[in-house]
Amino acid sequence: MNTWKWQTWDDLPYLTSSLLEPWQHGFFTQHFSPRLPDTISISLKPDAKVYRVKQVHGSTVLTPSEIERAIPDENGSDVDLSRPLADGILSQESQQSVWVCTADCTPVLIGDTKTGRVAAIHAGWRGTAGRIVPVAIAKLIESGSSLADLRVAMGPAIAGEVYQVASEVAAEVGASIIPPDKADSPESILNFLQQLPDSPILEDSEPGKVRLDVRRVNAIQLEQLGLDAAQIAIAPHCTYQEPEHFFSYRRDKLKKVQWSGIVSN
Repeated sequence: MNTWKWQTWDDLPYLTSSLLEPWQHGFFTQHFSPRLPDTISISLKPDAKVYRVKQVHGSTVLTPSEIERAIPDENGSDVDLSRPLADGILSQESQQSVWVCTADCTPVLIGDTKTGRVAAIHAGWRGTAGRIVPVAIAKLIESGSSLADLRVAMGPAIAGEVYQVASEVAAEVGASIIPPDKADSPESILNFLQQLPDSPILEDSEPGKVRLDVRRVNAIQLEQLGLDAAQIAIAPHCTYQEPEHFFSYRRDKLKKVQWSGIVSN
């Protein structure tokens, strides 16, 4: 059974999942701000090489070699501005530290128990609609992974019970997990989703709105790929409802983030 534990580094709290115990990893809190992964990664593996991208709420997943090719040699220019646009990173060899940032969206960390490779994914509602986690898993499988060897942990994110969205948004996300013949209109998509066990759609009192559990949609995508529920862990923490630990864009309307990272074996 998966458990989530609070750890500390430099007297600051972060979360780990027992499902990812073979890897150095962490879902870091707002208390680490404004530190960036190059600094925070020291808490996991000081000699690992750090990789991150410029996130754009898409479904592109890159490898470190693709990231390195996209960043030119610097002569005093801002490295951050030249980072490639993507929302997922997939390691290729040992001692690679891959990172994503979130402030309500879902941080997803993946490890392969056989190869030791890892992935870090930023899965907001747009990325989830674009099936970014299955995209990352497909790239892992292309490079030799097996579904049975994967372990997936979804960190703190806004919980479905408080995530109000337009019905059209929920339908766009929901279309990623239902048969095409059931997706002829937003209404039919929502009706189908509401019949699912542990539905990712919750009712909202405002007309044209629903509550959306993005992490649950990602879990269903994984289950549809063939992963067992025991291979998937979802953190029992909500960024919106826990201001003492996490930034929330929906709550504060401020562009602040917390980082999540994992190091390949």
